Amino acid sequence: MSKRVHLKDDFLEHRLIRRRLTVSAGIVLALIVVVLVRLYVLQIVDYEHFSTLSDSNRVRIRALPPARGLIYDRNGVVMANNLPAYRLEIIREQVEDIDETLLRLKHYVDYTDQDLDRFQQLSNRRRPFESIPLRLNLNDEEVARLAVNLHKFTGVEINARLTRNYPNGAHAVHALGYVGRIDVDDLSRVDENSYAGTSHIGKLGLEKFYEDELHGTVGVQQVEVNARGRTLRVLSETPPIPGKNLHLTIDSQLQRVAEQAFGDESGAVVAIDPNNGEILALVSMPIFDPNPFVNGISFEDYKGLRDSSSRPLFNRALSGQYPPGSTIKPFFGLAALEAGTISKDKIVTCKGFYRLPGEERLFRDWKKGGHGEMNMKDAIIQSCDVYFYDLGYNLGIDKMSGLLAQFGFGQKTDVDSTGERDGILPSRAWKLKTRGVHWFPGETLNTVIGQGDFLVTPLQLANATAALSIKGKRFRPHLVSAIKDDSNGELLETQPEIAGQYRLIKEANWKHIQDSMIKVVHGLRGTAYRISWGMEYKAAGKTGTSQVFGIAQDAEYDEKTVAKNLRDHALFISYAPVENPRIAVAVIVENGGHGSSTAAPIARRVMDAYLLGQL
Repeated sequence: MSKRVHLKDDFLEHRLIRRRLTVSAGIVLALIVVVLVRLYVLQIVDYEHFSTLSDSNRVRIRALPPARGLIYDRNGVVMANNLPAYRLEIIREQVEDIDETLLRLKHYVDYTDQDLDRFQQLSNRRRPFESIPLRLNLNDEEVARLAVNLHKFTGVEINARLTRNYPNGAHAVHALGYVGRIDVDDLSRVDENSYAGTSHIGKLGLEKFYEDELHGTVGVQQVEVNARGRTLRVLSETPPIPGKNLHLTIDSQLQRVAEQAFGDESGAVVAIDPNNGEILALVSMPIFDPNPFVNGISFEDYKGLRDSSSRPLFNRALSGQYPPGSTIKPFFGLAALEAGTISKDKIVTCKGFYRLPGEERLFRDWKKGGHGEMNMKDAIIQSCDVYFYDLGYNLGIDKMSGLLAQFGFGQKTDVDSTGERDGILPSRAWKLKTRGVHWFPGETLNTVIGQGDFLVTPLQLANATAALSIKGKRFRPHLVSAIKDDSNGELLETQPEIAGQYRLIKEANWKHIQDSMIKVVHGLRGTAYRISWGMEYKAAGKTGTSQVFGIAQDAEYDEKTVAKNLRDHALFISYAPVENPRIAVAVIVENGGHGSSTAAPIARRVMDAYLLGQL
């Protein structure tokens, strides 16, 4: 059988090749169409979207924090400024393993658990690609050590920032307050956009009250970065606007004199210009250095301040509430004269005690044997309790509280600071509202000598004394005299604001009270006579002593046998010169014993410093 031979079919092969080429060409063409369509979508339809994404990988928007406004005293002395400091900051989005990075950073820069907790809290609230501070205020050694190793860390930066500084340390801290690092609570009550890039905020005092003015306006910077997030160049910039500067009413030298006058005692001094409400000195003792609070005080140091028996963190001038003691007697004397319930010449015999009609309880005078026959002037000069017991019983609590309310007692002064309390001005209505029980006559007697439930702040007492010195006109006390915007030169001056006006029925009544207060200081039998020695001006004043604890009917108070923290508080109010008052002062020395020997000398030093320039 012969073998069949297959002949080559060139036509068939060419047709097969053409078919394959056609299919291949169709596929290629289809792919080209797909590519062209995709290019069209990318370049035309979604150009803006993908262009933005591209720029976001290349361009970063960075917030530029503003410089915080400065604080000056009334004479231009700097009380708070800003100093450059280096900070360790991290951009979370550029760090692949944050835990590993933090662990490695520990070898170069020491940070505390508190620093780490604050970093974690801020990480959850800050915007993408915004740097978050881990350590503030790096020292030179830390900066150098980290700088030579910075190439090992992606997303880690050393940035120079301005940080708050109080050049005088503890001086005037309770007036100024301080700033601290922003925490989650702060972020919840401010506009985060306004605080982008900002790490500090006012925490207390003027720093907090005037936060909006001091903070300034955040700027914006557009920068080009490489793949590792390093800045290559600045594309555009809107500079920040610095915060406004505060010019205070406080005289820093007078403030220092008042602080030094206390020595080791605790208490408060407030000095006010009666003619406009300017606070010349606002002192709470003891004081503390606010600088450690700026960048985060250690737990041990804070615990030491917080748990100290002397309570240096407590602002006694605004938040302290004390029985006013006998310093309140001139106000009640004026109330009785104005109400017509007593004449200035009425004689009350002081035998060392007073008894309400029909009652057995004795209300004792501070002088055991009594003062003898007393008229109003004598009673103010020698601070006779029995005279004022009788005055209070006849005047009644309603008239008493009504007049004192006109001098600002029992209400906040609305000073431009934080932490002010309103004190307590007792009355029938107050007791019924707060305790649900009725008023008793014996409580009126305690109130009229500044004891019982009656509580005042040193600021209230100083402001009421200022009002009394100028016949009842009461200004709202303030710490800031002007706010200046250095960016445009605008100056906003604080205008005196009348907060109340007691309307005198007879000016002779006020004159009688003033004459009595002058004799307290300059009269031979005045309780503050010793501070008048060598005085080059005429002052009016009133001493006071307030009990810290109650004493039984038959018991006697012996200061020498009582622990220091249980001794009476010493108080003194004064204004000078009486012809044209320029300063009103209220002093309280906690557990100081007697106003005449402890509080009055402090007031004398303050008045001398201000009126005679003995700074």
